[in-house]
Amino acid sequence: MELAELSPALVQQAVGDGKLWRAASFPARAVTDILRYGAPVGSRIIYSPAAQRCMDIARQQIVAAESAGRSFASGTVFVAGELSGGKGRFRRSWYAPAGGLWLVTVLVNTLLPESAALYSLAAGVACCETVRHYGIAARIKWVNDILAGGRKLAGILVESMRGPRYGEEYILLGIGLNVNNCDFPPELTNQAGSMAQFMGGPLDLRQVGARLLADLAWNIGLLHFVEAKQLAGLGPVAGSMHPLLKSWRHLSDTLGRRVRFGFNAIANPQFAAQALDIDQTGALVMRLDDGSTITENSGEIVYE
Repeated sequence: MELAELSPALVQQAVGDGKLWRAASFPARAVTDILRYGAPVGSRIIYSPAAQRCMDIARQQIVAAESAGRSFASGTVFVAGELSGGKGRFRRSWYAPAGGLWLVTVLVNTLLPESAALYSLAAGVACCETVRHYGIAARIKWVNDILAGGRKLAGILVESMRGPRYGEEYILLGIGLNVNNCDFPPELTNQAGSMAQFMGGPLDLRQVGARLLADLAWNIGLLHFVEAKQLAGLGPVAGSMHPLLKSWRHLSDTLGRRVRFGFNAIANPQFAAQALDIDQTGALVMRLDDGSTITENSGEIVYE
């Protein structure tokens, strides 16, 4: 089973492979520092052939570690060959058969609230970068759905919890990426797609997983790097654009489009608007039909 062979060594190899093109946008010293900050991601990988939800396994393992008096290793990744009870936002079912990449990365949150607000966007940028690495013209729908050809290739769910003994805050980044799974239920046939469909054949799940974790390590490292520079008085001046937000804007499928917004926009849209931008927290700035603007930092959109 190839996914079972996804290892920290493969992640580090993918990190090394990505250094060259990262250096096109950042000085060599910054690249080294960003990768050092992101190094915990994928340093421990736990594989299950099948599971109900990786989120549940992660929570159980955190509780077990703290109950035994051990700290839980930040950057631990839980991967499953398939899920029987996958969930997306608003508790919607997530179809997760064999052939896809289903994982949760657990991070001990040491970021300030302003930086931690960008975890979700960091995961979305990482996932989109991975898909584009294979030549697929993927884009990000706010907040972090990954689309190609109008079909959804990946979804991301971010949860958090407090450790029961030490009170650590853990961020759980759940990513579901359709890789080699090409058969979808009838209700998803025209909405979902997989990388294999766009590539014309199956991909090596180990390599896709390693690439995804390498891209996630970079973007999480970037959050820490920018925050450290700001705290030292060396970071971007107030009002300038965070480099992660630059990446998100560059990859966005949403900005400039007409959308319907709601906290469950599929079942209960609240208003229609034009998506204008995201602010420094990743919140979506929209222009209403009366010309006024509104900013929302949670909820979802559907395209009109």
